[in-house]
Amino acid sequence: MYSTDASGGSHIPAPEKIERIQHALSSATLLRNMAEIFKVLCDPTRLKIVLALQECELCVADISEFTDLPQSSVSHHLKTLRQSRLVDYRRQGKMVFYSLADNHVTALVAVARDHAKETI
Repeated sequence: MYSTDASGGSHIPAPEKIERIQHALSSATLLRNMAEIFKVLCDPTRLKIVLALQECELCVADISEFTDLPQSSVSHHLKTLRQSRLVDYRRQGKMVFYSLADNHVTALVAVARDHAKETI
């Protein structure tokens, strides 16, 4: 980060800003975890699944229907979403129903959707 000096001329580093940013970015584990979330969500099919799960919980057959993918492909995408802790599931007899893992995921997707709508 650079700031202008009093005369408005050359730029000099702003140590307080640099220190604040370095502190905010100090956790390599946190950065890796955040990058993994965005990496998982960058796949259009997984994003479509997450958007649908924002509406209601769904089973693999439901998801397969609206994605036009075989159930095996849907299951693979759901496994990836589960491993990233974005999606959770519950069993009811032989059926498995999927939902978003928590309110953080719901909020993340809602903010991304709102931001994307600004460019339409």
